[in-house]
Formats: sequence, C-alpha cells, structure tokens
Amino acid sequence: MIRGSSMEIRVLASGSSGNCYLIDDGRTRLLLEAGITFRELRQELEFGVSNLGGCLISHEHQDHAKATGELMRMGVDCYMSRGTAEALGLGGHRLHIIEALAQLQIGPWQVLPFDTIHNAAEPVGFLLASEKEKLLCVTDTAYIKHRFRGLTHIMIECNYSKQILDQNVRSGFTNSGLKRLIIQNHMSLETLKEMLRANDLSQVQEIHLLHLSDANADAGMFKREIESLTGKPVKIA
Repeated sequence: MIRGSSMEIRVLASGSSGNCYLIDDGRTRLLLEAGITFRELRQELEFGVSNLGGCLISHEHQDHAKATGELMRMGVDCYMSRGTAEALGLGGHRLHIIEALAQLQIGPWQVLPFDTIHNAAEPVGFLLASEKEKLLCVTDTAYIKHRFRGLTHIMIECNYSKQILDQNVRSGFTNSGLKRLIIQNHMSLETLKEMLRANDLSQVQEIHLLHLSDANADAGMFKREIESLTGKPVKIA
C-alpha cells in the first residue's frame, strides 16, 4: 500500500499472472485493471465491490481484464476503448467506451486516456487528476510518446532490462523470437529512464514500478537506478 498526501494506492496484483490496482482519494475508489479472478478481487476488496466508482481497463489481455465481465454484472461501470470491448465481447449499459485523448469524468477524477504501444486491439494508458494529485498509470507498452506535466504519482511498467534479456538470450534461456516480442510490447528499464528524463518530475511524490518480468528483471537494481536518476522514492509492485 502506498500513501500520498490525500490519495491511497493499493496494489492488488502486478505481473504476467495478473494486474489490478485500487486508487482512493477518500471520496471515490477506482480500479485500474481487473486481471485477477472475481473471487480474488472480492476478497482483496473485503467484498466491497459495490462501493467502486468504476474500473478502467487498458486492453483485453486476461492478465488485465479477467474479471471485467463479472464486475459489470455486479453493477460496476467499466471504461475501455472500443477495440478492447469488442475483443472481450462486452456490451451493456455498464460499458463505457473511451477514446484516446478524449477526457472524461468519473466522480471527482478527470481521466485522460492515451494511446500505448502493445499487441492488443486498441490499448490505452491513463492520466488521472483529482484536486491535488495527478497520477500516471500505464502498463504493457513499448514506450510512451506523450509528455506530462504536474505529475504527483507514477505507476509505470518496467518489465525488463536489455542487459538481462540479452544475457538470457545468449545463455539459451530465452529465444530470439520471444526477445523480439518482449521488445515490441513492453517497456525496458532503459526506455523508462528516457521517459522519466523527458517529463516534469518536480512534483512527483513516488514512482511505482509495475509488471516486472520474472526472468528478465532485477527489482533491487531497478529500484536503485530509478531512485538514483530521479531522487524520488520508488516502490516495486
């Protein structure tokens, strides 16, 4: 659990087996991703599913969207791109179609979806702003072409290190085809550093690294290097 000045961020799951994050500004709770079973989600939320103000889904892969249909059946409004909704086969009045760079309001949250780079139908990341905080949340993207100002919290994929991935290919642990797939669809430590250098971090309170690879990442090294680069506290999901 991570606490900012007036926003609470709770990691329910992160990684290739499932992604699910809860944010709460004291008035409205939002889910970012629903990539665990509905049973697990209910347990994590202590059966408080009906209290959710909504759920944002970045793309259709099951480690991000597994419980979406059941959430909608339980009365939770779910927000996703048209491509994601069609890939999941979802419809109904609890489905809200969003578009990249078209801002929407969910309770006190101003939400700006933006396009990402991933092997999915129409993937997006999210910029969420409340009265005092501005949260960037993005997983499963090779890079981010947009720039952001006034961020206070960052939740971002740091899936692999090019150095570790190359070592695994040389040792035969990872094949070259998988390497290409990873590079084309996920953010490396090196790319993340470039992204952080290109953005205004003056108001950032904390950086949360998401979706680390089991085989191609080093949590301790990632934490040290990003803290050294930014001077900000870094949390590993």
